[in-house]
Amino acid sequence: MGAPRSGSSTPRPRSPATSGPTPCLHSQAQGYRRRTDPMAPTLYTSTVSTLAFATFATVAIAQEADFPSLQMQGVEPIEIEVDIEGATERLSRAVQFPTISNQDRNDFNTKAFDDYHAFLVEAYPNVHRVLKREVLGDPRPYSLLYTWEGKNPDLPPALFYAHQDVVPVPQDSLDQWQQEPFSGAVADGYIWGRGVLDDKNQIHGILEAAEMKIAEGWQPERTLYFVFGQDEEVGGPEGARYVADVLEDRGIERFAFVMDESAPLVPGIFPGLPDNTALIGIAQKGYLSLELAIHALGGHSSQPPEESNIGILAEAITKLEDAQFPYRIHPALRAQYRYLGPELDEARQPVYAAVAFGKEGEMTDLEQAFIEEMASNQVTRAMLHTTIAVTMFNAGIKDNVLPPAATAVVNFRPMPGDTPEVIIDHVRKAIDDDRITVRDISASTPATAMADPEGPGYKALEKTIHQIWGNDLVVAPFFVIGGSDSKHFQARPFAPDVYTITGIQLESMKEFEGFHGVNERIPVDEYAKTIAFFYQLMDNLDDL
Repeated sequence: MGAPRSGSSTPRPRSPATSGPTPCLHSQAQGYRRRTDPMAPTLYTSTVSTLAFATFATVAIAQEADFPSLQMQGVEPIEIEVDIEGATERLSRAVQFPTISNQDRNDFNTKAFDDYHAFLVEAYPNVHRVLKREVLGDPRPYSLLYTWEGKNPDLPPALFYAHQDVVPVPQDSLDQWQQEPFSGAVADGYIWGRGVLDDKNQIHGILEAAEMKIAEGWQPERTLYFVFGQDEEVGGPEGARYVADVLEDRGIERFAFVMDESAPLVPGIFPGLPDNTALIGIAQKGYLSLELAIHALGGHSSQPPEESNIGILAEAITKLEDAQFPYRIHPALRAQYRYLGPELDEARQPVYAAVAFGKEGEMTDLEQAFIEEMASNQVTRAMLHTTIAVTMFNAGIKDNVLPPAATAVVNFRPMPGDTPEVIIDHVRKAIDDDRITVRDISASTPATAMADPEGPGYKALEKTIHQIWGNDLVVAPFFVIGGSDSKHFQARPFAPDVYTITGIQLESMKEFEGFHGVNERIPVDEYAKTIAFFYQLMDNLDDL
């Protein structure tokens, strides 16, 4: 196989402007349907928006030359032969181990993890002959760390991350599954089961690629680490956080590249862009959960006080929800629109350009219009500020008893700068009630640093995507409003460039609903490309 041609970032011809409603993601639950684009500002919602609209005519012509496409061009697609029959059988087996992460951490199936680990040793003999394998975690050691020594120890290493654990399957959803969730069934051209998309396809794609390369006598130039966490679905406090501590303590100064899961390749995953799209996460929001509680007198419901404990806490929650954090445009969101803006509706590109080239600490009318429209949709609004989500409320044991205590849990996804101390102070000021106690009950993590969307790691990933899935797709960085275990690495100085993407092509947003939902599945033929993706990416990382 000849060496593929390197990609370049020369501007490409822009697609014709679309008219009328543009297809977009309305919500994960409803899937992909046609509606007005919530992320493409209509500029008719306020005085500021109207003023901004008036500038379009003068800005648009100048912007045409100043807002070119950044899509990589000239990448030669490659074919990599994969034993997809054997690989499918191994992934099917992997799904049959119920490596579930329950919220109750005492409910932990050690046998499922032990058996899965033993299966990996059996399934990938080359990997376990050549790579160093460690089982880590605190207090329970069930995370896997593999070290593949490179030829040149002076090069900064790279790290591939994925997680072993899966979310539970609710009993009341079992009748909605077309295949048993832990059967690993291979039927109708798909591999079915909990964890096949999130995230065992990544684990096995990495291991399949490594097994192939070792059989060919290949060794990486730089040392590669594979980290497979045990508790990503509950924040990674026992697994990823501990492994990151271990690697930092061993003196690694800087990773050249870190990759973890995120969104798969899906047509229509980005609002206003029906094209097939690969979104590469370059920054993640943080994570914090606070318990709000009141402990006072209870009593009999026949003699209620003027204010009940439940009423006091409910009022506090209402005050907090009314005290939302301010909106701002994160640099990762600017990078997102620098890449996606030229591919979206041409009539709205002055807005996208204003966002892409905007300056921190300043706010133009076009940026304000963008924020107003983004804020009108719950998915896009989350990209603009630290979010407040009341997720649990507990009080009372009987209908005629006034409970002596009431508690609520509020989950926050912080923007950079909103530390736990800042958020707790915000909560206390919003509530303004000394009867309410506030405490951090989470394995909180700060918002991460931002990976370089112009750096060699991003370019290697972008090139690999085009080599495997072709040039008829849009690749762009994006700001991740959720989070994954790689946040434990990206929040540290030794891993500034963490990129997140799930390396598999899905057919539609409908298929993406299996992620944490029912009928989780991946196409068999696309799983072959997942393996090819990791195989080629390992080659491309040699050139960083």
